[in-house]
Amino acid sequence: MNTSQVLVQVRGLKKYFPITRGILIQRQVGAIRAVDDVSFDIYRGETLGLVGESGCGKTTTGRTLIQLYRPTAGQVLYDGVDLTREKGQSLRNKRRKIQMIFQDPYASLNPRWTISRIIGEPLRVHKIITGRKAQEERVQELLELVGLDPCHTNRYPHEFSGGQRQRIGVARALASDPEFLVCDEPISALDVSIQAQVVNLLEDLQDKFGLTYLFIAHDLSMVRHICNRVAVMYLGVIVEMSDQDEVYDHPQHPYTKALLSAVPIPDPRATRARQRVILEGDVPSPSNPPAGCRFHPRCPIAGEECRMDVPIWREAAPGHWVACHKV
Repeated sequence: MNTSQVLVQVRGLKKYFPITRGILIQRQVGAIRAVDDVSFDIYRGETLGLVGESGCGKTTTGRTLIQLYRPTAGQVLYDGVDLTREKGQSLRNKRRKIQMIFQDPYASLNPRWTISRIIGEPLRVHKIITGRKAQEERVQELLELVGLDPCHTNRYPHEFSGGQRQRIGVARALASDPEFLVCDEPISALDVSIQAQVVNLLEDLQDKFGLTYLFIAHDLSMVRHICNRVAVMYLGVIVEMSDQDEVYDHPQHPYTKALLSAVPIPDPRATRARQRVILEGDVPSPSNPPAGCRFHPRCPIAGEECRMDVPIWREAAPGHWVACHKV
Protein backbone atom coordinates (compact mmCIF):
# COMPACT_ATOMS: atom_id res chain seq x y z
CA MET A 1 0.00 0.00 0.00
CA ASN A 2 1.32 3.41 -1.00
CA THR A 3 -0.10 5.86 1.56
CA SER A 4 1.63 8.76 -0.19
CA GLN A 5 -0.47 8.38 -3.34
CA VAL A 6 -4.26 8.62 -3.35
CA LEU A 7 -5.86 6.76 -6.26
CA VAL A 8 -9.56 7.42 -5.55
CA GLN A 9 -11.00 10.48 -3.82
CA VAL A 10 -14.70 10.60 -2.94
CA ARG A 11 -16.04 13.96 -1.82
CA GLY A 12 -19.61 14.64 -0.67
CA LEU A 13 -21.03 11.74 -2.70
CA LYS A 14 -24.82 11.54 -2.77
CA LYS A 15 -27.16 9.19 -4.58
CA TYR A 16 -30.91 9.71 -4.21
CA PHE A 17 -33.50 7.52 -5.91
CA PRO A 18 -36.73 9.44 -6.60
CA ILE A 19 -40.07 8.19 -5.27
CA THR A 20 -42.82 8.93 -7.79
CA ARG A 21 -46.61 8.55 -7.90
CA GLY A 22 -49.09 8.59 -10.73
CA ILE A 23 -49.73 6.56 -13.85
CA LEU A 24 -50.06 8.92 -16.80
CA ILE A 25 -48.33 11.84 -15.12
CA GLN A 26 -45.74 10.90 -12.55
CA ARG A 27 -44.67 13.36 -9.91
CA GLN A 28 -41.89 13.03 -7.40
CA VAL A 29 -43.08 12.84 -3.81
CA GLY A 30 -39.80 12.07 -2.12
CA ALA A 31 -36.43 10.36 -2.47
CA ILE A 32 -34.57 7.40 -1.04
CA ARG A 33 -31.27 8.73 0.28
CA ALA A 34 -29.22 5.61 -0.37
CA VAL A 35 -25.90 7.47 -0.13
CA ASP A 36 -25.93 10.81 1.65
CA ASP A 37 -22.75 12.91 1.76
CA VAL A 38 -20.00 10.26 1.86
CA SER A 39 -16.30 11.18 1.66
CA PHE A 40 -13.19 8.98 1.81
CA ASP A 41 -9.87 8.28 0.08
CA ILE A 42 -8.44 5.02 -1.25
CA TYR A 43 -4.67 4.74 -1.52
CA ARG A 44 -2.95 3.01 -4.40
CA GLY A 45 -2.38 -0.67 -3.65
CA GLU A 46 -4.57 -0.86 -0.52
CA THR A 47 -7.81 -2.65 0.27
CA LEU A 48 -10.48 -0.49 1.90
CA GLY A 49 -13.29 -2.45 3.52
CA LEU A 50 -16.82 -1.02 3.53
CA VAL A 51 -19.05 -2.75 6.08
CA GLY A 52 -22.53 -2.32 7.52
CA GLU A 53 -26.00 -3.85 7.68
CA SER A 54 -27.90 -4.85 4.57
CA GLY A 55 -29.55 -1.80 3.01
CA CYS A 56 -27.13 0.75 4.47
CA GLY A 57 -25.91 1.87 1.02
CA LYS A 58 -22.68 -0.11 0.55
CA THR A 59 -23.49 -1.48 -2.91
CA THR A 60 -24.95 1.83 -4.08
CA THR A 61 -21.74 3.54 -2.99
CA GLY A 62 -19.66 1.11 -5.03
CA ARG A 63 -21.84 1.39 -8.12
CA THR A 64 -22.00 5.17 -7.92
CA LEU A 65 -18.25 5.33 -7.46
CA ILE A 66 -17.63 3.61 -10.81
CA GLN A 67 -20.52 5.53 -12.45
CA LEU A 68 -22.88 2.61 -12.97
CA TYR A 69 -25.20 4.95 -11.10
CA ARG A 70 -24.72 8.63 -11.88
CA PRO A 71 -24.46 10.51 -8.56
CA THR A 72 -26.98 13.08 -7.41
CA ALA A 73 -24.16 15.25 -6.08
CA GLY A 74 -20.51 15.06 -5.13
CA GLN A 75 -17.22 14.18 -6.78
CA VAL A 76 -15.39 10.96 -7.56
CA LEU A 77 -11.80 11.66 -8.55
CA TYR A 78 -9.89 8.76 -10.04
CA ASP A 79 -6.19 9.53 -10.41
CA GLY A 80 -7.08 13.23 -10.35
CA VAL A 81 -9.90 13.05 -12.95
CA ASP A 82 -13.49 13.74 -11.84
CA LEU A 83 -15.50 10.82 -13.23
CA THR A 84 -18.80 12.60 -12.54
CA ARG A 85 -17.96 15.09 -15.31
CA GLU A 86 -16.89 12.47 -17.85
CA LYS A 87 -19.32 11.25 -20.53
CA GLY A 88 -19.41 9.01 -23.57
CA GLN A 89 -16.13 7.69 -24.93
CA SER A 90 -14.10 9.66 -22.39
CA LEU A 91 -15.85 7.91 -19.49
CA ARG A 92 -15.51 4.56 -21.24
CA ASN A 93 -11.76 5.06 -21.53
CA LYS A 94 -11.52 5.78 -17.80
CA ARG A 95 -13.68 2.76 -16.97
CA ARG A 96 -11.15 0.47 -18.57
CA LYS A 97 -9.01 0.85 -15.45
CA ILE A 98 -12.00 0.52 -13.07
CA GLN A 99 -13.91 -2.76 -12.88
CA MET A 100 -16.41 -4.45 -10.59
CA ILE A 101 -16.84 -7.97 -9.24
CA PHE A 102 -20.54 -8.48 -8.57
CA GLN A 103 -22.13 -10.18 -5.60
CA ASP A 104 -24.22 -12.83 -7.32
CA PRO A 105 -22.19 -15.12 -9.63
CA TYR A 106 -25.45 -16.66 -10.88
CA ALA A 107 -27.01 -13.38 -12.07
CA SER A 108 -23.93 -11.46 -13.23
CA LEU A 109 -23.05 -13.81 -16.12
CA ASN A 110 -25.13 -13.95 -19.30
CA PRO A 111 -26.51 -17.53 -19.44
CA ARG A 112 -26.66 -17.44 -23.26
CA TRP A 113 -23.02 -16.55 -23.76
CA THR A 114 -20.07 -18.90 -23.65
CA ILE A 115 -17.28 -18.24 -21.19
CA SER A 116 -15.06 -17.18 -24.08
CA ARG A 117 -17.51 -14.44 -25.07
CA ILE A 118 -18.16 -13.33 -21.47
CA ILE A 119 -14.48 -12.85 -20.64
CA GLY A 120 -13.60 -11.59 -24.10
CA GLU A 121 -16.26 -8.85 -24.13
CA PRO A 122 -14.01 -6.23 -22.41
CA LEU A 123 -11.29 -7.00 -24.95
CA ARG A 124 -13.69 -6.16 -27.77
CA VAL A 125 -15.38 -3.18 -26.13
CA HIS A 126 -12.11 -1.44 -25.28
CA LYS A 127 -10.36 -2.73 -28.42
CA ILE A 128 -7.49 -4.08 -26.35
CA ILE A 129 -6.79 -7.09 -28.56
CA THR A 130 -7.87 -7.43 -32.17
CA GLY A 131 -8.17 -10.74 -33.93
CA ARG A 132 -10.26 -13.69 -32.84
CA LYS A 133 -7.32 -16.02 -32.26
CA ALA A 134 -5.44 -13.49 -30.12
CA GLN A 135 -8.57 -12.83 -28.05
CA GLU A 136 -9.12 -16.55 -27.51
CA GLU A 137 -5.54 -16.96 -26.31
CA ARG A 138 -5.96 -14.07 -23.89
CA VAL A 139 -9.19 -15.58 -22.52
CA GLN A 140 -7.38 -18.86 -21.91
CA GLU A 141 -4.60 -17.00 -20.08
CA LEU A 142 -7.16 -15.29 -17.86
CA LEU A 143 -8.91 -18.55 -17.05
CA GLU A 144 -5.60 -20.11 -16.06
CA LEU A 145 -4.79 -17.03 -13.99
CA VAL A 146 -7.91 -17.49 -11.83
CA GLY A 147 -7.39 -21.24 -11.45
CA LEU A 148 -9.78 -22.61 -14.10
CA ASP A 149 -9.13 -25.01 -16.96
CA PRO A 150 -8.38 -22.95 -20.10
CA CYS A 151 -10.00 -25.66 -22.21
CA HIS A 152 -13.47 -24.73 -20.89
CA THR A 153 -13.87 -21.59 -22.98
CA ASN A 154 -16.80 -23.01 -24.96
CA ARG A 155 -18.85 -23.94 -21.91
CA TYR A 156 -21.80 -21.96 -20.54
CA PRO A 157 -22.20 -20.51 -17.01
CA HIS A 158 -24.71 -23.17 -15.92
CA GLU A 159 -22.01 -25.81 -16.34
CA PHE A 160 -19.94 -24.32 -13.51
CA SER A 161 -20.32 -24.21 -9.73
CA GLY A 162 -20.85 -20.98 -7.78
CA GLY A 163 -17.19 -20.65 -6.87
CA GLN A 164 -16.12 -21.28 -10.45
CA ARG A 165 -18.60 -18.68 -11.71
CA GLN A 166 -17.17 -16.10 -9.34
CA ARG A 167 -13.70 -16.88 -10.67
CA ILE A 168 -15.06 -16.28 -14.17
CA GLY A 169 -16.35 -12.92 -12.95
CA VAL A 170 -12.88 -12.12 -11.61
CA ALA A 171 -11.33 -13.11 -14.96
CA ARG A 172 -13.77 -10.83 -16.78
CA ALA A 173 -12.86 -7.95 -14.47
CA LEU A 174 -9.15 -8.52 -15.14
CA ALA A 175 -9.56 -8.65 -18.92
CA SER A 176 -9.23 -4.88 -19.35
CA ASP A 177 -6.04 -4.75 -17.24
CA PRO A 178 -7.60 -2.62 -14.45
CA GLU A 179 -5.95 -0.80 -11.55
CA PHE A 180 -8.98 -0.51 -9.26
CA LEU A 181 -11.62 -3.16 -8.48
CA VAL A 182 -14.87 -2.72 -6.57
CA CYS A 183 -15.57 -6.09 -4.95
CA ASP A 184 -19.28 -6.08 -4.06
CA GLU A 185 -19.62 -8.86 -1.48
CA PRO A 186 -17.84 -11.31 -3.81
CA ILE A 187 -18.02 -14.20 -1.34
CA SER A 188 -21.42 -13.79 0.34
CA ALA A 189 -23.21 -16.09 -2.13
CA LEU A 190 -20.59 -18.85 -1.87
CA ASP A 191 -20.16 -21.80 0.46
CA VAL A 192 -17.86 -21.22 3.42
CA SER A 193 -15.35 -23.72 2.07
CA ILE A 194 -15.13 -21.76 -1.20
CA GLN A 195 -14.99 -18.28 0.33
CA ALA A 196 -11.39 -18.64 1.52
CA GLN A 197 -10.30 -19.78 -1.94
CA VAL A 198 -11.77 -16.70 -3.63
CA VAL A 199 -10.30 -14.35 -1.00
CA ASN A 200 -6.86 -15.94 -1.39
CA LEU A 201 -7.19 -15.53 -5.15
CA LEU A 202 -7.97 -11.81 -4.76
CA GLU A 203 -4.97 -11.37 -2.44
CA ASP A 204 -2.65 -13.17 -4.87
CA LEU A 205 -3.87 -11.04 -7.77
CA GLN A 206 -3.36 -7.88 -5.74
CA ASP A 207 0.24 -8.84 -4.95
CA LYS A 208 0.93 -9.81 -8.56
CA PHE A 209 -0.60 -6.82 -10.35
CA GLY A 210 -0.60 -4.12 -7.64
CA LEU A 211 -4.40 -3.83 -7.65
CA THR A 212 -6.42 -1.52 -5.43
CA TYR A 213 -9.67 -2.82 -3.90
CA LEU A 214 -12.84 -1.42 -2.40
CA PHE A 215 -14.05 -4.55 -0.60
CA ILE A 216 -17.76 -4.38 0.29
CA ALA A 217 -18.86 -7.00 2.81
CA HIS A 218 -20.83 -7.76 5.94
CA ASP A 219 -18.55 -10.58 7.15
CA LEU A 220 -16.43 -8.63 9.62
CA SER A 221 -14.01 -11.50 10.25
CA MET A 222 -13.15 -11.71 6.56
CA VAL A 223 -12.84 -7.94 6.30
CA ARG A 224 -10.23 -7.86 9.04
CA HIS A 225 -8.26 -10.57 7.23
CA ILE A 226 -8.15 -8.94 3.80
CA CYS A 227 -8.46 -5.16 4.36
CA ASN A 228 -5.91 -2.51 5.33
CA ARG A 229 -8.53 0.00 6.48
CA VAL A 230 -12.21 -0.32 7.37
CA ALA A 231 -15.08 2.15 6.91
CA VAL A 232 -18.32 1.48 8.81
CA MET A 233 -21.52 2.63 7.11
CA TYR A 234 -24.99 3.17 8.56
CA LEU A 235 -28.09 4.46 6.74
CA GLY A 236 -26.20 6.11 3.89
CA VAL A 237 -23.39 7.74 5.90
CA ILE A 238 -19.97 6.61 7.15
CA VAL A 239 -19.79 6.70 10.95
CA GLU A 240 -16.25 5.40 11.59
CA MET A 241 -13.05 4.68 9.65
CA SER A 242 -9.55 3.61 10.60
CA ASP A 243 -6.97 0.85 10.23
CA GLN A 244 -8.47 -2.60 10.54
CA ASP A 245 -6.77 -3.43 13.87
CA GLU A 246 -7.69 -0.04 15.35
CA VAL A 247 -11.37 -0.44 14.42
CA TYR A 248 -11.56 -3.98 15.77
CA ASP A 249 -9.48 -3.48 18.92
CA HIS A 250 -10.64 0.05 19.85
CA PRO A 251 -14.06 0.74 18.28
CA GLN A 252 -15.39 4.21 19.09
CA HIS A 253 -18.87 4.44 17.56
CA PRO A 254 -21.72 2.58 19.36
CA TYR A 255 -22.84 1.07 16.04
CA THR A 256 -19.38 -0.33 15.38
CA LYS A 257 -19.33 -1.83 18.86
CA ALA A 258 -22.69 -3.48 18.23
CA LEU A 259 -21.50 -4.96 14.93
CA LEU A 260 -18.31 -6.35 16.46
CA SER A 261 -20.16 -7.83 19.42
CA ALA A 262 -22.14 -9.99 16.98
CA VAL A 263 -19.03 -11.51 15.34
CA PRO A 264 -18.71 -15.20 16.33
CA ILE A 265 -15.58 -16.05 18.34
CA PRO A 266 -14.28 -19.68 18.27
CA ASP A 267 -13.53 -19.53 21.99
CA PRO A 268 -16.40 -20.32 24.42
CA ARG A 269 -14.69 -18.53 27.33
CA ALA A 270 -14.12 -15.36 25.34
CA THR A 271 -17.70 -15.50 24.06
CA ARG A 272 -19.09 -15.70 27.61
CA ALA A 273 -16.78 -12.96 28.86
CA ARG A 274 -17.54 -10.31 26.24
CA GLN A 275 -20.47 -7.94 26.50
CA ARG A 276 -23.11 -8.42 23.82
CA VAL A 277 -24.67 -5.19 22.49
CA ILE A 278 -28.28 -5.71 21.44
CA LEU A 279 -29.73 -2.95 19.29
CA GLU A 280 -33.42 -2.19 19.77
CA GLY A 281 -35.84 -1.12 17.07
CA ASP A 282 -35.57 -1.26 13.30
CA VAL A 283 -33.38 0.62 10.86
CA PRO A 284 -35.17 3.88 9.89
CA SER A 285 -36.30 4.37 6.32
CA PRO A 286 -33.68 5.99 4.04
CA SER A 287 -36.51 8.04 2.53
CA ASN A 288 -37.07 9.75 5.88
CA PRO A 289 -33.90 9.50 7.99
CA PRO A 290 -34.04 10.83 11.57
CA ALA A 291 -32.74 14.27 12.44
CA GLY A 292 -29.41 14.67 14.17
CA CYS A 293 -27.37 11.51 14.39
CA ARG A 294 -29.00 8.86 12.21
CA PHE A 295 -28.16 6.16 14.73
CA HIS A 296 -29.74 7.86 17.75
CA PRO A 297 -33.12 5.98 17.65
CA ARG A 298 -31.25 2.71 18.27
CA CYS A 299 -28.24 4.01 20.21
CA PRO A 300 -28.06 2.92 23.88
CA ILE A 301 -26.14 6.06 24.92
CA ALA A 302 -27.91 8.72 22.82
CA GLY A 303 -28.45 12.12 24.41
CA GLU A 304 -30.36 15.26 23.54
CA GLU A 305 -27.57 16.58 21.30
CA CYS A 306 -27.70 13.32 19.32
CA ARG A 307 -31.35 13.94 18.49
CA MET A 308 -30.81 17.57 17.48
CA ASP A 309 -27.36 17.99 15.89
CA VAL A 310 -25.56 16.05 13.16
CA PRO A 311 -22.25 14.77 14.62
CA ILE A 312 -19.07 16.24 13.18
CA TRP A 313 -16.69 13.93 11.33
CA ARG A 314 -13.51 14.26 13.39
CA GLU A 315 -10.24 12.51 14.17
CA ALA A 316 -10.64 10.89 17.60
CA ALA A 317 -7.13 9.38 17.44
CA PRO A 318 -4.33 9.51 14.85
CA GLY A 319 -5.85 8.06 11.67
CA HIS A 320 -9.07 7.08 13.49
CA TRP A 321 -12.09 9.07 12.28
CA VAL A 322 -15.53 8.91 13.84
CA ALA A 323 -18.85 10.81 13.75
CA CYS A 324 -20.30 10.64 17.27
CA HIS A 325 -21.15 13.20 19.95
CA LYS A 326 -20.30 10.77 22.76
CA VAL A 327 -16.74 9.91 21.73
